[in-house]
Amino acid sequence: MRGQMMDTQLLIAPLIRNAARFHGDVEIVSRTCEGPIHRYTYADAYKRVQQLANALASRFGIAMGDRVGTLAWNGYRHFEAYFAVSGMGAILHTINPRLFLEQIEYIVNHAEDRVILVDLTFVPIIEKLIGKIPTVEAVVIMTDRANMPETSIPNAICYEELIADQSDSYDFPSFDENTASSLCYTSGTTGNPKGVLYSHRSNVLHSYGVCMTDTLGISATDAVLPVVPMFHVNAWGLPYACPMVGAKLIFPGPRLDGPGLAELIEMERPTVLAGVPTVWLALLNHLDEIGRRMEGVRIAVVGGSAAPESMIRKFQEKHGTFLLHAWGMTELSPIGTACTFKAKHLSLDQEAKYKLQTKIGKPAYGVEMRITDDEGNELPNDGVAFGHLKVRGPWVLKSYFRRDDENILDEDGWFDTGDIATVDQDGYAQIVDRAKDVIKSGGEWISSIDLENAAVGHPDVKEAAVIGVAHPKWQERPLLLVIRREGATLDKQGMLDYLETKVVKWWLPDDVIFVEELPHTATGKLLKLKLREAYGDWLMKQAG
Repeated sequence: MRGQMMDTQLLIAPLIRNAARFHGDVEIVSRTCEGPIHRYTYADAYKRVQQLANALASRFGIAMGDRVGTLAWNGYRHFEAYFAVSGMGAILHTINPRLFLEQIEYIVNHAEDRVILVDLTFVPIIEKLIGKIPTVEAVVIMTDRANMPETSIPNAICYEELIADQSDSYDFPSFDENTASSLCYTSGTTGNPKGVLYSHRSNVLHSYGVCMTDTLGISATDAVLPVVPMFHVNAWGLPYACPMVGAKLIFPGPRLDGPGLAELIEMERPTVLAGVPTVWLALLNHLDEIGRRMEGVRIAVVGGSAAPESMIRKFQEKHGTFLLHAWGMTELSPIGTACTFKAKHLSLDQEAKYKLQTKIGKPAYGVEMRITDDEGNELPNDGVAFGHLKVRGPWVLKSYFRRDDENILDEDGWFDTGDIATVDQDGYAQIVDRAKDVIKSGGEWISSIDLENAAVGHPDVKEAAVIGVAHPKWQERPLLLVIRREGATLDKQGMLDYLETKVVKWWLPDDVIFVEELPHTATGKLLKLKLREAYGDWLMKQAG
């Protein structure tokens, strides 16, 4: 017997329609590429979303299933594309401009984008690629006529002129909620990027998950500043989640530096921040330099890589802000876990709370999680055993775009995240390492993440990376690479003396190398592949 409830489809367009109707006076504030701060309301945005949908249909014939690419920062025009493209049944393809030029060429061609919307900053990228992306019929530059640049892109179109004469009424269609809505490619360090094709259903369910109190807890009383880019896993779903509940949105545009973010925080008073550790490090350092305290920020969400305990402490003790670890990946839409407290944790002393905050947290409802050994046997949730972290759920992918012949799930339908983790009795996970980055020394595993976080806790360390390198006796040993803070005189012995108080002795790096910079992936993570290529035989050479 079937239930007798309405079979209403979970679609993206109703999110912005709901925001316009019930939160129409709530602001969306954007720092623009042109310079000035732009502000308008959800009601204003919805009208322009409909104008863009009309333009895409009438001018370019964009229809169900067509791909429309974006190369853009977090801003109001990019936000409009999120809803216009997916709402009409087409697929929004957010392109990461930090990828290598060859990778961008590959994904545009692989996706077969018909139209690309591009911010002023990234016009040079399209100028270099325009003759190599044959499916692209039109390039729209996301600006007004006054700021339209001189460009070699043939017949480049001005965004504001494109939508100016269009009706602000569009009848968004209803269709199956499993229809594809958006496409995001992974920023893998080897091989070509892989496409993850989200559905309307998965994005709407993910938005519910983001808004739950025990995840990020977004509500209509919040003002949210997503520093995580909209080209990186849909800015962790926040452009969908905020209109779902009517939260104010604050877009930072191209200014992701410490001074730019501090200024925006001072002006707009966000209650929720979201970004990667390197962004928060720059912000905290700037606030220290100018002697300013953030006011009113209740949580700073951190993801992408683990934040050290020293950062957690600084947010709490200097700014009264709870640093919330969240974990996920492109394949998870991306939120998988969030480190919010249970009732029993509220009575813990502050030191115990800080310790718990270093974990990635417990799964958001809808995401199942387990750890297994190399043979696929499930391991206990005791906080001690560690193994391959696997997930499944309604916003977890089952196959990569146009690679349906590859079986990426195990026999029970679980997706292997590539992370090595522990899970405790309360369901809180701790990432030990990426499977490819964990260091196996004399048969025992060493977490490069834990070592890095310990090293970054030193006041003279700006950034640190740990890799496993070949050793004549122990197979692998840890090598620490450090960027000193400006003016610091920290040396190898000082670093080792500090670490000796933080980790067990056999974890201590066999050597410490001080460097001027460290390589990063397109999403800001340490690019350890390059480090292993450069330093993989370092200890062997030292041994003679």
